[in-house]
Amino acid sequence: MKIQGKMFMWLSLFFLAMAVVYGLWSKEPVGTTALVLSFGLSIMIGFYLGFTARRVDVGAQDNKEADVADDAGEVGFFSPHSWQPLVLAAGGAFAFAGVAIGWWLMYFSAPLLLIGLWGWVFEYYRGENRTQ
Repeated sequence: MKIQGKMFMWLSLFFLAMAVVYGLWSKEPVGTTALVLSFGLSIMIGFYLGFTARRVDVGAQDNKEADVADDAGEVGFFSPHSWQPLVLAAGGAFAFAGVAIGWWLMYFSAPLLLIGLWGWVFEYYRGENRTQ
């Protein structure tokens, strides 16, 4: 994780330099704002990765002598079947369509979003998947 944190920190410096150069050269506020926001986002990610790397064990990606097989093993738990992302996607699609069509569509998309989010968070707390 340490190398990824350094990569994002260097990327944030690049975004900052490009924002200054682009802002002075073009005097165009939208692109300059986008580059400044990219700087902010990449520095947040870089700081998080660097902060976390100091508190966890050294991974295989941080060891120059490591083999590919050293990083093998269980990565985490991934749900084999879930309908909740589909409900969330439908609610999100209706919400974004509500911006273009009319704000009244938000009344129908908000319950879909809440049901999908609730179902996704508590999917493994009850029912047949409770023991996973």
